[in-house]
Amino acid sequence: MPDIKSKYERFRQKVNIIIHGTGTKAGRLFDLILLGLIVLSVLLVMMETVSGFDAKYHRTLVLLEWIITGLFTLEYLLRIISINKPWKYIISFYGIIDLLAILPMYLSFFVLGTSVLTVIRSLRLLRLFKILNHPKFITQSSQLNQAVKASRGKIIVFIYFVLISTILIGSIMFLVEGRENGFTSIPVSIYWTIVTLTTVGYGDISPATPLGQFIASLVMILGYGIIAVPTGIVTAEIAKSSQNLAVKPKNPCSACGNEDHPEDANYCPHCGHSFTTN
Repeated sequence: MPDIKSKYERFRQKVNIIIHGTGTKAGRLFDLILLGLIVLSVLLVMMETVSGFDAKYHRTLVLLEWIITGLFTLEYLLRIISINKPWKYIISFYGIIDLLAILPMYLSFFVLGTSVLTVIRSLRLLRLFKILNHPKFITQSSQLNQAVKASRGKIIVFIYFVLISTILIGSIMFLVEGRENGFTSIPVSIYWTIVTLTTVGYGDISPATPLGQFIASLVMILGYGIIAVPTGIVTAEIAKSSQNLAVKPKNPCSACGNEDHPEDANYCPHCGHSFTTN
């Protein structure tokens, strides 16, 4: 019994190194194969919606989807048993995505058509940044994350202003155009306002009166500003973050070249080299 337990622990350790160890050759190879299967799976789901292709290769597509689903199910179970705190993985972002990636095919036994939802597997491609693990990508990702967080309050206030504006403009257009011109209700008028503000312009509803057309012209011009403002807010925060990084003193260690250390440090925290001998 102890021998079986020790074998199981060794198995868990090996699985953990392969699945979670992106720094190892086996782990990197596993992740690259996994990404390849994810891309293949998404392509299969997409091709299944092409009627001519599906009619010719339907059985092959379904078989391949089930094989990939089986591999993903095995991977999901191995991820759970290979870590000490499985619930931490299960309720994590990647854990939920991994579960959602395999559920649609099993749900197709009970609800027809749900297998198409396996396209959610494309979200698993987010692991690519984890696999690359390059300092440049990590820095850029952190910088963007900080910029979005810093501008979150401004963007929320701006969206709130846009929401109120769409209600007011939609109500005005309902009064100006009326039901006879397609603005049958205030919600429909608000829908037109949103479509016009976002410069989509479906054309299913359009103003017919001169005053309505004038208001529509103003809304279209306002739409370009609405697109530019959030972009400008985030861009300004990114520029500010880049500027803060640029002003940091560059005093690399002569032994290891690392610059990530306090200005008043006497020794390099990475290699222990004395700065007094630089």
